[in-house]
Amino acid sequence: MRSETVEVDATAKGAPFPHYWERMFGSGRAILSLRDSYRQDLRAVKEATGFEFVRFHAIFHDEVAAYDEADGKPVYNFSYVDQIYDGLRQAGVRPFVELSFMPKKLAAKESYQAFWYRPIVSPPKDWAKWDGLITQFAEHLVERYGIDEVSHWYFEVWNEPNLDFWAGEPKQSTYWELYDHTALALKKVSPRLHVGGPATAQAAWVSAFIQHATEKQIPYDFVSTHVYANDSAHDVFGTEETISRTGMVCRAVKKVHDEVKSSARPDVPVIFSEYNASYKNETQVTDAVFMGPWLADTIRQCDGLVDNLAYWSLSDVFEEQGVVKQPFYGGYGLMAAGNLPKPAFNAFRLLHRLGEERLPVNSASALATRRADGTIVAAVWNLYLPEESGNPKEVTIAFKGLRGAHRAKVARLDETHGSLLALYNTMGGPRYPTQKQLQELRQASSLPAPDEIRVQDGKVTLRLPAQGLAVIEIQ
Repeated sequence: MRSETVEVDATAKGAPFPHYWERMFGSGRAILSLRDSYRQDLRAVKEATGFEFVRFHAIFHDEVAAYDEADGKPVYNFSYVDQIYDGLRQAGVRPFVELSFMPKKLAAKESYQAFWYRPIVSPPKDWAKWDGLITQFAEHLVERYGIDEVSHWYFEVWNEPNLDFWAGEPKQSTYWELYDHTALALKKVSPRLHVGGPATAQAAWVSAFIQHATEKQIPYDFVSTHVYANDSAHDVFGTEETISRTGMVCRAVKKVHDEVKSSARPDVPVIFSEYNASYKNETQVTDAVFMGPWLADTIRQCDGLVDNLAYWSLSDVFEEQGVVKQPFYGGYGLMAAGNLPKPAFNAFRLLHRLGEERLPVNSASALATRRADGTIVAAVWNLYLPEESGNPKEVTIAFKGLRGAHRAKVARLDETHGSLLALYNTMGGPRYPTQKQLQELRQASSLPAPDEIRVQDGKVTLRLPAQGLAVIEIQ
Protein backbone atom coordinates (compact mmCIF):
# COMPACT_ATOMS: atom_id res chain seq x y z
CA MET A 1 0.00 0.00 0.00
CA ARG A 2 1.23 3.48 -0.85
CA SER A 3 1.78 5.87 2.02
CA GLU A 4 2.08 9.64 2.29
CA THR A 5 2.76 12.09 5.09
CA VAL A 6 1.05 15.46 4.83
CA GLU A 7 2.60 18.18 6.97
CA VAL A 8 0.39 21.01 8.22
CA ASP A 9 1.68 23.91 10.34
CA ALA A 10 -1.35 24.75 12.47
CA THR A 11 0.34 27.94 13.69
CA ALA A 12 1.32 29.30 10.29
CA LYS A 13 -0.07 32.54 8.96
CA GLY A 14 -2.88 31.72 6.56
CA ALA A 15 -3.72 33.17 3.16
CA PRO A 16 -7.29 34.25 2.35
CA PHE A 17 -9.31 31.30 1.05
CA PRO A 18 -12.69 32.52 -0.18
CA HIS A 19 -15.10 29.71 -1.05
CA TYR A 20 -15.14 30.70 -4.72
CA TRP A 21 -16.29 27.22 -5.84
CA GLU A 22 -19.65 27.34 -4.04
CA ARG A 23 -20.91 30.86 -4.71
CA MET A 24 -22.75 29.97 -7.91
CA PHE A 25 -24.22 26.95 -9.71
CA GLY A 26 -25.70 26.42 -13.12
CA SER A 27 -29.00 24.69 -13.74
CA GLY A 28 -31.47 23.60 -16.37
CA ARG A 29 -33.18 26.33 -18.39
CA ALA A 30 -35.30 29.08 -16.89
CA ILE A 31 -38.77 27.53 -17.17
CA LEU A 32 -37.70 24.42 -15.24
CA SER A 33 -37.22 26.53 -12.13
CA LEU A 34 -41.02 26.63 -11.79
CA ARG A 35 -41.12 22.90 -11.05
CA ASP A 36 -41.38 21.66 -7.48
CA SER A 37 -38.67 19.04 -8.18
CA TYR A 38 -36.27 21.80 -9.27
CA ARG A 39 -37.03 23.87 -6.20
CA GLN A 40 -36.51 20.89 -3.89
CA ASP A 41 -33.08 20.33 -5.39
CA LEU A 42 -32.28 24.04 -5.24
CA ARG A 43 -33.09 24.15 -1.54
CA ALA A 44 -31.01 21.03 -0.86
CA VAL A 45 -27.94 22.52 -2.54
CA LYS A 46 -28.52 25.86 -0.81
CA GLU A 47 -28.62 24.11 2.56
CA ALA A 48 -25.41 22.19 1.83
CA THR A 49 -23.33 25.03 0.40
CA GLY A 50 -24.99 28.36 1.17
CA PHE A 51 -24.57 29.32 -2.50
CA GLU A 52 -25.63 32.79 -3.64
CA PHE A 53 -26.32 32.70 -7.40
CA VAL A 54 -27.86 30.42 -10.00
CA ARG A 55 -27.40 30.70 -13.76
CA PHE A 56 -29.59 29.18 -16.45
CA HIS A 57 -30.28 29.55 -20.16
CA ALA A 58 -33.33 30.76 -22.02
CA ILE A 59 -35.05 33.49 -20.02
CA PHE A 60 -36.13 34.88 -23.43
CA HIS A 61 -37.25 31.51 -24.87
CA ASP A 62 -40.80 31.69 -26.20
CA GLU A 63 -41.98 29.24 -23.52
CA VAL A 64 -41.35 32.04 -20.96
CA ALA A 65 -43.41 34.37 -23.20
CA ALA A 66 -41.56 37.56 -22.30
CA TYR A 67 -41.71 38.90 -25.88
CA ASP A 68 -44.38 38.90 -28.58
CA GLU A 69 -45.45 41.21 -31.36
CA ALA A 70 -48.84 42.51 -32.44
CA ASP A 71 -49.08 44.38 -35.75
CA GLY A 72 -45.29 44.49 -35.77
CA LYS A 73 -45.07 46.21 -32.38
CA PRO A 74 -43.44 44.66 -29.30
CA VAL A 75 -45.64 43.20 -26.57
CA TYR A 76 -44.03 42.28 -23.24
CA ASN A 77 -45.25 39.82 -20.62
CA PHE A 78 -43.14 39.29 -17.51
CA SER A 79 -45.55 37.02 -15.64
CA TYR A 80 -43.36 33.89 -15.85
CA VAL A 81 -40.19 35.96 -15.42
CA ASP A 82 -41.58 37.15 -12.09
CA GLN A 83 -42.49 33.64 -10.97
CA ILE A 84 -39.03 32.38 -11.93
CA TYR A 85 -37.09 35.07 -10.07
CA ASP A 86 -39.52 35.21 -7.13
CA GLY A 87 -38.88 31.49 -6.61
CA LEU A 88 -35.13 32.03 -6.51
CA ARG A 89 -35.37 34.94 -4.10
CA GLN A 90 -37.69 32.99 -1.80
CA ALA A 91 -34.99 30.31 -1.62
CA GLY A 92 -32.36 32.91 -0.71
CA VAL A 93 -30.65 32.76 -4.12
CA ARG A 94 -30.04 35.53 -6.64
CA PRO A 95 -30.09 35.14 -10.43
CA PHE A 96 -26.97 35.33 -12.53
CA VAL A 97 -29.00 36.45 -15.52
CA GLU A 98 -27.91 34.92 -18.80
CA LEU A 99 -29.59 37.02 -21.49
CA SER A 100 -30.67 34.38 -24.00
CA PHE A 101 -32.04 33.16 -26.40
CA MET A 102 -33.84 34.99 -29.23
CA PRO A 103 -37.66 35.20 -29.23
CA LYS A 104 -39.02 33.81 -32.49
CA LYS A 105 -40.75 37.02 -33.56
CA LEU A 106 -37.58 39.01 -32.93
CA ALA A 107 -35.22 36.60 -34.73
CA ALA A 108 -33.69 37.55 -38.09
CA LYS A 109 -33.97 33.88 -39.09
CA GLU A 110 -35.17 30.62 -37.55
CA SER A 111 -31.76 29.24 -36.58
CA TYR A 112 -32.26 26.54 -33.95
CA GLN A 113 -29.63 25.04 -31.70
CA ALA A 114 -29.77 21.25 -31.26
CA PHE A 115 -31.01 21.17 -27.64
CA TRP A 116 -34.27 19.32 -27.11
CA TYR A 117 -36.12 22.54 -26.26
CA ARG A 118 -34.99 24.16 -29.53
CA PRO A 119 -33.57 27.56 -28.61
CA ILE A 120 -33.34 30.11 -31.42
CA VAL A 121 -29.79 31.44 -31.69
CA SER A 122 -30.24 34.06 -34.40
CA PRO A 123 -29.30 37.72 -34.11
CA PRO A 124 -32.31 40.03 -33.86
CA LYS A 125 -34.02 41.25 -37.01
CA ASP A 126 -34.25 44.74 -35.51
CA TRP A 127 -31.64 46.06 -33.09
CA ALA A 128 -33.96 48.77 -31.80
CA LYS A 129 -36.47 46.08 -30.77
CA TRP A 130 -33.70 44.09 -29.04
CA ASP A 131 -32.65 47.24 -27.19
CA GLY A 132 -36.28 47.73 -26.22
CA LEU A 133 -36.58 44.19 -24.86
CA ILE A 134 -33.44 44.59 -22.74
CA THR A 135 -34.59 47.99 -21.50
CA GLN A 136 -38.11 46.85 -20.62
CA PHE A 137 -36.81 43.68 -18.97
CA ALA A 138 -34.27 45.55 -16.83
CA GLU A 139 -36.67 48.34 -15.91
CA HIS A 140 -39.24 45.76 -14.84
CA LEU A 141 -36.73 43.96 -12.62
CA VAL A 142 -35.67 47.23 -10.98
CA GLU A 143 -39.29 48.22 -10.42
CA ARG A 144 -40.19 44.83 -8.94
CA TYR A 145 -37.14 44.11 -6.79
CA GLY A 146 -35.54 47.54 -6.33
CA ILE A 147 -32.21 48.78 -7.61
CA ASP A 148 -30.52 48.03 -4.29
CA GLU A 149 -31.34 44.35 -4.86
CA VAL A 150 -30.84 44.11 -8.64
CA SER A 151 -27.50 45.89 -8.38
CA HIS A 152 -26.23 42.70 -6.69
CA TRP A 153 -27.25 40.56 -9.70
CA TYR A 154 -25.12 39.84 -12.75
CA PHE A 155 -26.21 40.17 -16.38
CA GLU A 156 -24.28 37.97 -18.81
CA VAL A 157 -24.77 38.51 -22.52
CA TRP A 158 -25.70 35.24 -24.27
CA ASN A 159 -24.16 31.76 -24.01
CA GLU A 160 -21.17 30.31 -25.86
CA PRO A 161 -21.35 32.49 -28.98
CA ASN A 162 -18.20 30.83 -30.34
CA LEU A 163 -20.14 27.56 -30.77
CA ASP A 164 -23.53 26.73 -32.28
CA PHE A 165 -25.39 28.89 -29.76
CA TRP A 166 -24.90 31.93 -31.99
CA ALA A 167 -25.80 32.06 -35.66
CA GLY A 168 -24.38 35.49 -36.39
CA GLU A 169 -21.64 35.57 -39.05
CA PRO A 170 -18.83 36.29 -38.56
CA LYS A 171 -19.43 35.00 -35.06
CA GLN A 172 -17.12 37.29 -33.14
CA SER A 173 -17.92 40.63 -34.74
CA THR A 174 -21.67 39.99 -34.68
CA TYR A 175 -21.44 38.97 -31.02
CA TRP A 176 -19.63 42.24 -30.29
CA GLU A 177 -22.62 44.02 -31.81
CA LEU A 178 -24.98 42.03 -29.59
CA TYR A 179 -22.87 42.73 -26.52
CA ASP A 180 -22.54 46.45 -27.24
CA HIS A 181 -26.28 46.95 -27.69
CA THR A 182 -27.10 44.93 -24.59
CA ALA A 183 -24.54 46.49 -22.26
CA LEU A 184 -25.43 50.04 -23.27
CA ALA A 185 -29.15 49.38 -22.85
CA LEU A 186 -28.63 47.94 -19.37
CA LYS A 187 -26.38 50.77 -18.22
CA LYS A 188 -28.92 53.30 -19.49
CA VAL A 189 -31.46 51.76 -17.11
CA SER A 190 -28.94 52.06 -14.28
CA PRO A 191 -25.15 52.33 -14.18
CA ARG A 192 -25.35 50.12 -11.06
CA LEU A 193 -26.32 47.05 -13.10
CA HIS A 194 -23.45 44.58 -13.60
CA VAL A 195 -22.94 43.34 -17.16
CA GLY A 196 -20.28 41.15 -18.75
CA GLY A 197 -19.33 38.52 -21.31
CA PRO A 198 -18.27 36.95 -23.62
CA ALA A 199 -19.69 33.75 -21.99
CA THR A 200 -17.67 31.64 -24.40
CA ALA A 201 -16.93 27.93 -24.40
CA GLN A 202 -13.37 26.64 -24.14
CA ALA A 203 -11.96 29.75 -22.41
CA ALA A 204 -12.07 31.66 -25.71
CA TRP A 205 -12.21 35.31 -26.77
CA VAL A 206 -11.42 36.89 -23.37
CA SER A 207 -8.47 38.99 -24.54
CA ALA A 208 -10.30 40.01 -27.69
CA PHE A 209 -13.41 40.88 -25.67
CA ILE A 210 -11.48 43.14 -23.31
CA GLN A 211 -9.68 44.80 -26.20
CA HIS A 212 -12.92 45.40 -28.12
CA ALA A 213 -14.89 46.75 -25.17
CA THR A 214 -12.02 48.94 -23.99
CA GLU A 215 -11.36 50.45 -27.42
CA LYS A 216 -15.08 51.08 -28.07
CA GLN A 217 -15.66 52.28 -24.50
CA ILE A 218 -18.36 49.69 -23.93
CA PRO A 219 -18.92 48.92 -20.22
CA TYR A 220 -18.09 45.53 -18.72
CA ASP A 221 -18.04 44.67 -15.04
CA PHE A 222 -16.73 41.09 -15.31
CA VAL A 223 -15.50 38.62 -17.88
CA SER A 224 -17.01 35.16 -18.14
CA THR A 225 -16.19 31.97 -19.97
CA HIS A 226 -16.49 28.17 -19.66
CA VAL A 227 -14.36 25.03 -19.73
CA TYR A 228 -14.88 21.31 -19.21
CA ALA A 229 -12.27 18.85 -18.05
CA ASN A 230 -12.57 16.77 -21.23
CA ASP A 231 -12.24 19.75 -23.58
CA SER A 232 -9.30 19.21 -25.92
CA ALA A 233 -6.01 21.07 -25.77
CA HIS A 234 -6.55 21.96 -29.42
CA ASP A 235 -9.84 23.73 -28.65
CA VAL A 236 -8.66 25.50 -25.49
CA PHE A 237 -4.97 26.21 -26.15
CA GLY A 238 -4.49 25.56 -29.87
CA THR A 239 -1.98 22.80 -29.14
CA GLU A 240 -1.98 19.06 -29.81
CA GLU A 241 -0.80 18.00 -26.35
CA THR A 242 -2.73 15.64 -24.12
CA ILE A 243 -4.03 17.30 -20.96
CA SER A 244 -5.50 15.12 -18.24
CA ARG A 245 -9.05 15.45 -17.02
CA THR A 246 -7.51 16.34 -13.65
CA GLY A 247 -5.58 19.32 -15.04
CA MET A 248 -7.60 20.88 -17.86
CA VAL A 249 -9.99 23.08 -15.86
CA CYS A 250 -7.38 24.93 -13.85
CA ARG A 251 -4.97 25.24 -16.76
CA ALA A 252 -7.75 26.99 -18.66
CA VAL A 253 -8.53 29.14 -15.61
CA LYS A 254 -4.83 30.08 -15.38
CA LYS A 255 -4.83 31.00 -19.09
CA VAL A 256 -7.73 33.40 -18.65
CA HIS A 257 -6.34 34.75 -15.37
CA ASP A 258 -3.07 35.60 -17.09
CA GLU A 259 -4.85 37.18 -20.06
CA VAL A 260 -6.82 39.44 -17.75
CA LYS A 261 -3.78 40.38 -15.67
CA SER A 262 -1.94 41.51 -18.81
CA SER A 263 -4.95 43.40 -20.20
CA ALA A 264 -6.21 46.96 -19.91
CA ARG A 265 -8.40 45.83 -16.99
CA PRO A 266 -6.15 43.62 -14.83
CA ASP A 267 -8.53 43.73 -11.85
CA VAL A 268 -11.80 42.90 -13.64
CA PRO A 269 -13.46 39.87 -11.96
CA VAL A 270 -13.10 36.52 -13.74
CA ILE A 271 -16.11 34.20 -13.66
CA PHE A 272 -16.15 30.70 -15.07
CA SER A 273 -19.91 30.45 -15.37
CA GLU A 274 -19.76 26.76 -16.41
CA TYR A 275 -17.37 23.91 -15.65
CA ASN A 276 -17.54 20.23 -14.84
CA ALA A 277 -15.46 17.07 -15.15
CA SER A 278 -17.26 16.21 -18.41
CA TYR A 279 -19.50 17.79 -21.04
CA LYS A 280 -20.65 14.31 -22.07
CA ASN A 281 -22.95 11.91 -20.25
CA GLU A 282 -20.36 9.73 -18.51
CA THR A 283 -21.78 7.78 -15.57
CA GLN A 284 -18.29 6.80 -14.38
CA VAL A 285 -17.48 10.52 -14.06
CA THR A 286 -20.28 12.84 -12.96
CA ASP A 287 -22.37 10.22 -11.17
CA ALA A 288 -19.43 8.54 -9.42
CA VAL A 289 -17.36 8.99 -6.25
CA PHE A 290 -14.55 10.14 -8.56
CA MET A 291 -16.12 13.60 -8.26
CA GLY A 292 -15.08 13.90 -4.60
CA PRO A 293 -11.31 13.92 -5.06
CA TRP A 294 -11.62 15.58 -8.47
CA LEU A 295 -13.49 18.55 -6.98
CA ALA A 296 -11.09 18.85 -4.06
CA ASP A 297 -8.10 18.79 -6.39
CA THR A 298 -9.71 21.34 -8.72
CA ILE A 299 -10.36 23.68 -5.79
CA ARG A 300 -6.72 23.30 -4.73
CA GLN A 301 -5.37 24.11 -8.19
CA CYS A 302 -7.69 27.00 -9.08
CA ASP A 303 -7.39 28.88 -5.79
CA GLY A 304 -6.40 32.51 -6.36
CA LEU A 305 -7.02 32.42 -10.11
CA VAL A 306 -10.78 32.96 -10.41
CA ASP A 307 -13.51 34.87 -8.57
CA ASN A 308 -16.37 32.44 -9.22
CA LEU A 309 -16.18 28.85 -10.45
CA ALA A 310 -19.74 27.75 -11.18
CA TYR A 311 -20.39 24.01 -11.29
CA TRP A 312 -22.70 22.92 -14.09
CA SER A 313 -25.16 21.99 -12.71
CA LEU A 314 -27.06 21.77 -9.42
CA SER A 315 -29.78 19.35 -10.57
CA ASP A 316 -30.73 16.74 -13.16
CA VAL A 317 -34.05 18.52 -13.55
CA PHE A 318 -32.49 19.25 -16.89
CA GLU A 319 -33.64 18.67 -20.48
CA GLU A 320 -30.92 19.63 -22.93
CA GLN A 321 -30.87 16.08 -24.32
CA GLY A 322 -34.57 15.52 -23.65
CA VAL A 323 -36.64 14.30 -20.73
CA VAL A 324 -34.55 12.36 -18.21
CA LYS A 325 -35.13 8.62 -18.66
CA GLN A 326 -33.43 7.19 -15.55
CA PRO A 327 -31.78 8.51 -12.39
CA PHE A 328 -28.14 7.82 -13.30
CA TYR A 329 -27.13 8.52 -16.89
CA GLY A 330 -24.08 10.75 -16.44
CA GLY A 331 -26.11 13.92 -15.95
CA TYR A 332 -24.36 17.08 -14.84
CA GLY A 333 -26.46 17.61 -11.72
CA LEU A 334 -25.51 17.23 -8.09
CA MET A 335 -28.98 15.80 -7.55
CA ALA A 336 -30.30 12.90 -9.63
CA ALA A 337 -33.94 12.69 -10.68
CA GLY A 338 -36.11 11.97 -7.65
CA ASN A 339 -34.22 14.37 -5.35
CA LEU A 340 -31.37 11.85 -4.98
CA PRO A 341 -28.03 13.32 -3.80
CA LYS A 342 -25.11 12.07 -5.87
CA PRO A 343 -21.59 11.65 -4.47
CA ALA A 344 -20.75 15.05 -6.01
CA PHE A 345 -23.41 16.65 -3.80
CA ASN A 346 -21.75 15.16 -0.74
CA ALA A 347 -18.35 16.33 -1.97
CA PHE A 348 -19.65 19.92 -1.95
CA ARG A 349 -21.18 19.34 1.48
CA LEU A 350 -17.86 18.11 2.87
CA LEU A 351 -15.73 20.79 1.23
CA HIS A 352 -18.08 23.47 2.54
CA ARG A 353 -16.52 22.72 5.95
CA LEU A 354 -13.13 24.10 4.89
CA GLY A 355 -12.00 27.29 6.58
CA GLU A 356 -11.49 30.79 5.23
CA GLU A 357 -7.68 30.77 5.57
CA ARG A 358 -5.48 28.41 3.57
CA LEU A 359 -2.45 26.94 5.30
CA PRO A 360 0.64 25.67 3.46
CA VAL A 361 0.96 21.91 2.93
CA ASN A 362 3.64 19.75 1.29
CA SER A 363 1.22 17.66 -0.77
CA ALA A 364 -0.66 17.95 -4.05
CA SER A 365 -3.37 15.68 -2.58
CA ALA A 366 -4.35 17.85 0.37
CA LEU A 367 -5.79 21.18 1.44
CA ALA A 368 -5.31 22.64 4.91
CA THR A 369 -7.34 25.55 6.23
CA ARG A 370 -8.26 27.42 9.38
CA ARG A 371 -11.65 28.76 10.35
CA ALA A 372 -12.24 32.06 12.12
CA ASP A 373 -12.74 30.22 15.43
CA GLY A 374 -9.32 28.57 15.09
CA THR A 375 -10.58 25.14 14.00
CA ILE A 376 -8.13 23.43 11.64
CA VAL A 377 -9.84 21.72 8.70
CA ALA A 378 -7.87 19.58 6.26
CA ALA A 379 -8.99 17.63 3.21
CA VAL A 380 -7.01 14.69 1.83
CA TRP A 381 -7.84 12.52 -1.17
CA ASN A 382 -6.77 9.59 -3.32
CA LEU A 383 -7.47 10.60 -6.91
CA TYR A 384 -7.38 8.34 -9.96
CA LEU A 385 -8.80 8.82 -13.42
CA PRO A 386 -12.13 7.02 -13.90
CA GLU A 387 -10.57 4.50 -16.30
CA GLU A 388 -7.90 3.54 -13.75
CA SER A 389 -8.47 0.83 -11.15
CA GLY A 390 -6.57 2.62 -8.38
CA ASN A 391 -5.17 1.42 -5.07
CA PRO A 392 -5.76 2.48 -1.47
CA LYS A 393 -3.17 4.59 0.31
CA GLU A 394 -2.31 5.36 3.90
CA VAL A 395 -2.15 9.06 4.71
CA THR A 396 -0.64 10.51 7.87
CA ILE A 397 -1.48 14.14 8.54
CA ALA A 398 1.12 15.66 10.86
CA PHE A 399 -0.12 18.85 12.53
CA LYS A 400 2.73 21.03 13.76
CA GLY A 401 1.98 23.35 16.65
CA LEU A 402 -0.92 21.52 18.29
CA ARG A 403 -0.75 21.77 22.08
CA GLY A 404 -2.44 19.52 24.58
CA ALA A 405 -4.79 16.62 23.90
CA HIS A 406 -6.96 16.73 20.80
CA ARG A 407 -9.57 14.65 19.07
CA ALA A 408 -10.25 14.85 15.36
CA LYS A 409 -13.53 14.48 13.52
CA VAL A 410 -13.06 12.59 10.24
CA ALA A 411 -15.81 12.67 7.59
CA ARG A 412 -15.45 10.50 4.49
CA LEU A 413 -16.79 10.19 0.97
CA ASP A 414 -16.10 6.99 -0.96
CA GLU A 415 -17.91 3.90 -2.26
CA THR A 416 -19.14 3.01 1.25
CA HIS A 417 -19.59 6.50 2.73
CA GLY A 418 -22.08 8.95 1.25
CA SER A 419 -22.76 7.05 -1.99
CA LEU A 420 -26.08 5.49 -2.96
CA LEU A 421 -24.71 3.78 -6.07
CA ALA A 422 -24.07 0.38 -4.49
CA LEU A 423 -27.65 0.17 -3.24
CA TYR A 424 -29.02 1.39 -6.58
CA ASN A 425 -27.10 -1.34 -8.37
CA THR A 426 -28.28 -3.92 -5.84
CA MET A 427 -31.82 -2.84 -6.64
CA GLY A 428 -31.10 -3.73 -10.27
CA GLY A 429 -30.75 -0.14 -11.45
CA PRO A 430 -34.47 0.67 -11.70
CA ARG A 431 -35.36 3.27 -14.32
CA TYR A 432 -38.36 4.34 -12.26
CA PRO A 433 -37.62 3.76 -8.56
CA THR A 434 -40.66 3.33 -6.35
CA GLN A 435 -41.32 5.75 -3.50
CA LYS A 436 -39.97 3.15 -1.09
CA GLN A 437 -36.80 2.73 -3.18
CA LEU A 438 -36.34 6.52 -3.41
CA GLN A 439 -36.56 6.78 0.37
CA GLU A 440 -34.01 3.99 0.81
CA LEU A 441 -31.67 5.58 -1.76
CA ARG A 442 -31.84 8.98 -0.05
CA GLN A 443 -31.00 7.31 3.24
CA ALA A 444 -28.04 5.51 1.63
CA SER A 445 -26.80 8.82 0.20
CA SER A 446 -26.54 10.46 3.62
CA LEU A 447 -23.05 11.12 4.89
CA PRO A 448 -22.42 9.05 8.03
CA ALA A 449 -21.59 10.92 11.19
CA PRO A 450 -17.87 11.74 11.34
CA ASP A 451 -15.60 9.34 13.18
CA GLU A 452 -13.93 10.75 16.28
CA ILE A 453 -10.32 9.68 16.67
CA ARG A 454 -7.53 10.62 19.00
CA VAL A 455 -4.72 12.81 17.71
CA GLN A 456 -1.51 11.13 18.82
CA ASP A 457 1.71 13.16 18.82
CA GLY A 458 0.00 15.70 16.57
CA LYS A 459 -0.72 13.05 13.92
CA VAL A 460 -3.80 11.47 12.33
CA THR A 461 -3.43 8.39 10.13
CA LEU A 462 -6.14 7.34 7.68
CA ARG A 463 -6.60 4.68 5.04
CA LEU A 464 -8.11 6.14 1.87
CA PRO A 465 -9.58 3.86 -0.78
CA ALA A 466 -9.18 4.75 -4.43
CA GLN A 467 -11.31 7.82 -5.20
CA GLY A 468 -11.67 8.48 -1.47
CA LEU A 469 -11.99 11.94 0.10
CA ALA A 470 -11.70 12.69 3.81
CA VAL A 471 -12.16 15.95 5.72
CA ILE A 472 -10.49 16.22 9.16
CA GLU A 473 -11.53 18.83 11.73
CA ILE A 474 -9.54 19.65 14.86
CA GLN A 475 -10.89 22.30 17.22
